[in-house]
Amino acid sequence: MEECLAMSSSSFASTARPVVLADVLPGGLARDAALVLGGAVFVGLTAQLSFPLPFTPVPVTGQTFAVLLVGLSLGWQRALPSMLLYLVAGAAGVPWFAEGARGVGFPTFGYVVGFVLAAAVVGWLAARGSDRTRNPVRTCALMVLGNLVIYLVGVPWLAAALDVSLTKAVALGVTPFLLGDALKVALAAAVLPATWRLVDSGPPRH
Repeated sequence: MEECLAMSSSSFASTARPVVLADVLPGGLARDAALVLGGAVFVGLTAQLSFPLPFTPVPVTGQTFAVLLVGLSLGWQRALPSMLLYLVAGAAGVPWFAEGARGVGFPTFGYVVGFVLAAAVVGWLAARGSDRTRNPVRTCALMVLGNLVIYLVGVPWLAAALDVSLTKAVALGVTPFLLGDALKVALAAAVLPATWRLVDSGPPRH
């Protein structure tokens, strides 16, 4: 009997431990709904930090960083509906895509589709173990993977929309952004583990 009670206590403690950063916040469905909406709005705001480049239709934005941060922080169960909300609302006319784009008929919409998949993938992997985003190396790996998922969808869409080869689409939609992606990965590797350390050093959660 005592062994069963000990196992139950151990199971409760393990489930009570936050897996992703969003689990630290109190609340239930209302919290999750707010996080889903907040994630979509956050990505929409970072899309407005848009800097067009003269040689490509793909602008420099803060979106990819925001999308992957949403995935890593919220976990897939919140990040997936959050990015679906961003996609569907933007396609319906909400002006929160980069450079005021609306609907689905613009060359970079494939990247938005990639946002949904990337947020789900990195969110699922982050939730597989509570140390996934506590370790800078693992955070980097998840960020790199998320960027690859976005490119795997965005680049073929770009090639089809512009009627160019995949090689040309890579030159337009990947190569100019590799340095910026590396900086975003480094920033996430610094921010997320530091945030976890602050959470872990705070008062005990009940």
